[in-house]
Amino acid sequence: MAYTISNECIGCMACAKICPTNAVTGEKKQIHAIDPAACIECGACGRVCPSRAVLDHFGLAFERIPKKEWDCPQFDLKTCMSCTICLDTCPVSAISQALLLKGNPHLFPVLADEALCIGCGFCAGDCPADAVTMVPRNRESRTEETEKA
Repeated sequence: MAYTISNECIGCMACAKICPTNAVTGEKKQIHAIDPAACIECGACGRVCPSRAVLDHFGLAFERIPKKEWDCPQFDLKTCMSCTICLDTCPVSAISQALLLKGNPHLFPVLADEALCIGCGFCAGDCPADAVTMVPRNRESRTEETEKA
């Protein structure tokens, strides 16, 4: 069930700008709407809304959270299978692959662009090996057991 926007919307466009699927529509200073067929329930719209107008499928309003406080994925290379599901599930293509372990020819996931990450956690939720956890931004290392190749 998709998220909705209440009459508290001030039409600031923040939700429309961050939505990775363009599910949010509306004009500036007018109440916006979410296309339920396009909404992937990533929650980014709710985290940027200054008027708490975005409601989840229970009708609960999201709290605005500054982007610097959003979580980002951290990859555990000991359990990662290099399956690329995290890359495929990321709605903003913030994850890429790189050679990270010396002498290991496998490509492992890395958060290529932290600014792109919307903190949805889809990568962690879909990882079949539980190799992805969501951690606070600005953490020193996003990849455990990293040894430059």
